[in-house]
Amino acid sequence: MFRKHRQDDRSQTPFIATNRPDEQLYEQTQEIIYNYLLEIVRAWPPDEVLAEFRSLFIEYSNAKSTEVFQSLEELVLANRETNFRYTVQRSCYILFNNWEANRQHRFIPQLVQLFHDPSIHKRALSPKLQRVRAWLRLFVEGAEYQDLKVFSTKYEDDRQDDEPTKWSDRYTAYLLVPQYSNPDNPIEQREVARAVSQRLKDRFKRDLAMYTTRSQMVGYDDKQYPNPTIFGDDVLRIIKTIVARRGNLSYQNLAQVFLRQTEHQRYREFKRSLQKYLVFSWTDKELAHTLKLRLSDRLDSFYHNKHGSSVDEALRLRTCNRAIDALTTENGIEPSPIFIWMLSFGNPLALVVILLKLVLVSPHSRVHLETGIAKLVRYYEHLSEDECEWVVHFFELFKITFAIHAENVEYSLVKVKTKPANGSRASEEYRVFARIKYEDIPTDIPTDDFEDSDELTQLFQ
Repeated sequence: MFRKHRQDDRSQTPFIATNRPDEQLYEQTQEIIYNYLLEIVRAWPPDEVLAEFRSLFIEYSNAKSTEVFQSLEELVLANRETNFRYTVQRSCYILFNNWEANRQHRFIPQLVQLFHDPSIHKRALSPKLQRVRAWLRLFVEGAEYQDLKVFSTKYEDDRQDDEPTKWSDRYTAYLLVPQYSNPDNPIEQREVARAVSQRLKDRFKRDLAMYTTRSQMVGYDDKQYPNPTIFGDDVLRIIKTIVARRGNLSYQNLAQVFLRQTEHQRYREFKRSLQKYLVFSWTDKELAHTLKLRLSDRLDSFYHNKHGSSVDEALRLRTCNRAIDALTTENGIEPSPIFIWMLSFGNPLALVVILLKLVLVSPHSRVHLETGIAKLVRYYEHLSEDECEWVVHFFELFKITFAIHAENVEYSLVKVKTKPANGSRASEEYRVFARIKYEDIPTDIPTDDFEDSDELTQLFQ
């Protein structure tokens, strides 16, 4: 079927979908492999699927389907390294997707572990097998394999108690975001990355809500409802601090007021209003002024040609995305100067709140923000937790804050009376409780109450 094309293309040109007959041929060759794996993962036990994957890609020996092995061999004989590696990558996600959907999660790390087979590093007598092993080594050293490994870190139940973990594993939900937001990734990779990321966020959100409510009750069982954060008992104080902004001054309400008051502004005025909104209610006025100046240097340069235009949703989205870049990582690799400057003051929650405010006025910016968080985790993950404790605290506060402000969870501060001690009067204190909301909450928040407040009325003018 493919023999007549072997002499026509021995280059290592990256695979690009075109209408050329040879490219269409290699697409068909890859589809034969994908369809076969999709068929067997739905019909065979996972152990047998793993064995077949090993025979096909790791051992490069005759699989149970001669047609599939010949299809793979066609890529090898034609020296199509990029096609081969992409085929391996997408094949993995085809299996991941189905095992994830069928709750056969424990087989995902087993598939990832296949690429650690010692035979990959041995020389082979067969030139074809030698070529395959060289390509597999390159695959393991590349970004494709690092993306695969992200999936195996989440299966904590399968990990031995004495097996060390990296601090960055706690933020797998965010490390998966660049995988599903990248349109160049295989569709199977994007689907499973989105599903796993969302499930990890939902699990943390549920665990935090359960711990918050149960830990303040008599007879709290720390084994049944463990603390899902790194902050120990101090996390309740942190949660109370985050939840304390209620009523007219809640972050959600302020976001609605900002959107209402800037609805008809020109773009130049909108950027100035955005700076005021982001630092509104900061108690440290000097720090707020310095941040406004630093943000102004970035914001003023955004989209000069739009200064006289009205602000629509698309322009607001692009501006908030650029502001997020200025606050996290501007070059997509290392932390931005503002990020380092803000955390150097030892108050990472202030930066988290600013990022929350941006997402509240531009919800579609959340994926962009989480992608930036993932890049920051990647930048610091080679350091020990002790070496970058200050930035780990930022990541943890980010995770907690966005779990608290999720759409279907509501946290409340309740004033309660404590029992008197040693004959003293009963005292009052606040406790925080969480509940899952099962009904949609209206998003049109009335803002008439703000009209009487000079500070709020003039906030975005």
